[in-house]
Amino acid sequence: MADVNRGNRPLSPHLQIYRWQVPMLTSILTRITGNALIVAALLIVWWLLAAATSAEYFAVADAVVRSWFGKLVFLGSIWAVWYHMLAGLRHLYYDSGRGLDIPTAEKLGWACIIGSVVLTVVTVVIL
Repeated sequence: MADVNRGNRPLSPHLQIYRWQVPMLTSILTRITGNALIVAALLIVWWLLAAATSAEYFAVADAVVRSWFGKLVFLGSIWAVWYHMLAGLRHLYYDSGRGLDIPTAEKLGWACIIGSVVLTVVTVVIL
């Protein structure tokens, strides 16, 4: 049978249709920070393996770690660790059945974002 309704069907919802909300942003950031921490861990493992291999290879790895790129990766990693930890605590709070209403969820989302930035600055200043 021919599909007579072919041109009149609605499109699937996607990011251009949805209005950005804080819980949506925090969910995406949690996934991004988790994956970014894997990249930082690989950089650390590479640096440690280079240290165990040879002095020349370690010099190359150490130059990358101490470059602006390495410093940027580790600064982002500090933020990602703090954000991921705060988001995990928020998730535990959600698992207890509290904070699931929209205003509280938005406040907790902003607390994760702002808190992770503040804790990152504190960490960088202390270290």
